[in-house]
Amino acid sequence: MIQSRSISRELALLILGQISENHIKDIESMSLEGLLNQAIQSLMDHCREGLDSSAEKLETAHQHLIETELQDLDKNSLQSIRKYLNSSLVEAENVLNALSASLELPHLLVLSDQEEIRQGAMKRVTLVFQQRINIDARIDSVMEGWRLKRLPRIDRDILRLAFVDLFDFETPVAVACNEAVDLAHRYSDEQGRRMINGVLRRLQNSYNSTIS
Repeated sequence: MIQSRSISRELALLILGQISENHIKDIESMSLEGLLNQAIQSLMDHCREGLDSSAEKLETAHQHLIETELQDLDKNSLQSIRKYLNSSLVEAENVLNALSASLELPHLLVLSDQEEIRQGAMKRVTLVFQQRINIDARIDSVMEGWRLKRLPRIDRDILRLAFVDLFDFETPVAVACNEAVDLAHRYSDEQGRRMINGVLRRLQNSYNSTIS
């Protein structure tokens, strides 16, 4: 049961990323396999862009080293090289995380043939779109000095799905939050993970006060 719920949630996240607001009414008629194939392509494109950017930063750092090879490296030069190397490594880590996530997609595609998982994923997607205005307003209410619309799409959808789990599926608070954090580790970056963690804590407090 827990595994089915987790897979349904992850499928829902991938599906949400492929649906524009102009196609909300067509959700029920959309092909799950087609949407997941689009998700795979999007992940691959994202990985290629990240690798290209990381390679450019490594090349820049390399050029700096060559230019200063016959000179005494001053503090500013060292800091500049360190900055490019660190930025490149961070981007490479993000790409590896995305590639790790994409390797799970064939497994998800096979499991999506199970009716329970398919229905769970599509119900989550439908609820997010049907209640998006209310969901976004509730999440905005617990965000401090920030707005949901300013977050990357993947981070917004992770939070929306956590909200649906809490208030519609009545998933235990700790479970819903932990699994949302797991998705953030798989699909978001470090900044996104920190933001999602903070919002989830405040959303959890809001949920607890609602039911108490």
